[in-house]
Amino acid sequence: MNTDLTNPQDVKDVVRQKYGEAALRVVNEGSKTSCCGTAAPLHAVDPITRDLYDSEQASHVPGEALLASLGCGNPTALAELKPGETVLDLGSGGGIDVLLSARRVGPTGKAYGLDMTDEMLALANANKAKAGAENVEFLKGEIENIPLPGESVDVLISNCVINLSADKSKVLHEAFRVLKPGGRFAVSDIVVRGEVPEAIRASIALWVGCVAGALDQDEYRQLLEAAGFENISLEPTREYKAADARELLEAAGIDVDALGAAADGKIFSAFIRAAKPKG
Repeated sequence: MNTDLTNPQDVKDVVRQKYGEAALRVVNEGSKTSCCGTAAPLHAVDPITRDLYDSEQASHVPGEALLASLGCGNPTALAELKPGETVLDLGSGGGIDVLLSARRVGPTGKAYGLDMTDEMLALANANKAKAGAENVEFLKGEIENIPLPGESVDVLISNCVINLSADKSKVLHEAFRVLKPGGRFAVSDIVVRGEVPEAIRASIALWVGCVAGALDQDEYRQLLEAAGFENISLEPTREYKAADARELLEAAGIDVDALGAAADGKIFSAFIRAAKPKG
């Protein structure tokens, strides 16, 4: 069956499959998976996932949570979480950012993780038990339809997941809905600047690998504004070049050397901040 990248359900099914496979690799093989669930060799995309968590942070989470990390940033280090706050992580995977957030908000706070993949939820709950985290809850659901009431969350985080949605506008409207007045949006994501070659946009392998579904930085701002957010900022944290993902690109049938000049400098991870008006 052919996959249609314009069909939200097709995209969702592929992302669910690849994330499920990533979780099982951690559980069954004890090995780190590659960026955003791709089956490509880790070193092919290592510049995206490497060195996101320092040794102090890593020491506070189970090894399986670190192995299952598929992010492109470290939102918990930048979100300025405070004791007593309620945090929601969209696309929480193996739970690393939820567990780190739970430590920051303390016993009077709460950290939710939302994921649609059964295998990742099972891994996350196992990591929750190993960490002894009592202020953590993992929810099954889709980031386009968050299973929490409106105005129930102080801070919304996410790590390289929103770009995987085929309906990013709906995700951002849902984020706005669940945030309390004055609540904060603090997300790490893959972003592009300028025109990205169609060869990348069209590759389902790269969609699941974070790049093909990424928004242009200006469109990201526009969608946040349309959802109602204010005080929007976008801070680049790591830039990627075609050579960084040579094996992934070649596996998708892309001539890396020919692509480099057209793509280099256009794909980067960023920390994106915004706020819901206080009312």
